[in-house]
Amino acid sequence: MEGIQHPIPRTAEEVFNDFKGRRAGLIKALTTDVEKFYQLCDPEKENLCLYGLPNEGWEVNLPVEEVPPELPEPALGINFARDGMQEKDWLSLVAVHSDSWLLSVAFYFGARFGFRKNERKRLFQMINDLPTVFEVVSGGVKKPKDQTEIQNNGSKSNKSSGKTVRPQKCHGLVLLTCDF
Repeated sequence: MEGIQHPIPRTAEEVFNDFKGRRAGLIKALTTDVEKFYQLCDPEKENLCLYGLPNEGWEVNLPVEEVPPELPEPALGINFARDGMQEKDWLSLVAVHSDSWLLSVAFYFGARFGFRKNERKRLFQMINDLPTVFEVVSGGVKKPKDQTEIQNNGSKSNKSSGKTVRPQKCHGLVLLTCDF
């Protein structure tokens, strides 16, 4: 990510806007610009990363040389698996790693600027209200659940599949776990 300077977000809303911009760029690379993305990920090149940019752009580039980097780095070497997998599976794998990177960048900013419990919770909720990059790329985006499915104890239950989703805390973050 050479030479591109972006303002550093300092509030939960600014971090969320940064997240949305980066997410939109990644989705664009893995859906609309997929041919260009595929060509840039030549396995003969060095370890490459897919970067989502806050301005909804994207780039495939080498990781930064600075150690430690300013921001968490995306998955390294995405180009090496390209020819060893079916394209759809490779794009899904890159999408999953992209989701992980997006969360790490968002919570890096949260930690850097000392977000308290309520700010972290608000940021996580805003992020969680969006489909993941993987869900968009793999076609697994589902319609939001009906509010009547939310029970009084705060858990969501899908009666047709027997799955129960429960909130669980981990390092101050609220995680959702599923019982199958």
